[in-house]
Amino acid sequence: MPTEHILSLLISERDKLNRAIEALGTPVKRRGRPAKTAPVARKRKPMTAAQKKALSVKMKAAWARRKKAKG
Repeated sequence: MPTEHILSLLISERDKLNRAIEALGTPVKRRGRPAKTAPVARKRKPMTAAQKKALSVKMKAAWARRKKAKG
C-alpha cells in the first residue's frame, strides 16, 4: 500500500474520532431531580418566648388596625 493512501486513511479515521469525541463531550441535559449541589435554604434562628409574645402583640395590633380600616 502506498504511504499516501495509508496517510489519507489515518486522517479520515482521526476526523471520525474527533467528531465522536466532540459529540460525547457536549453536556447532556439531566432529567429528574436536581443535583444536591444546589444552594440550601438558610434556616431561621429559633425565637425565644419573649420574641414570640412581642410578635403576637404586634400582629394582633396590625390585624385590629386592618379590620378597623376595612369596616
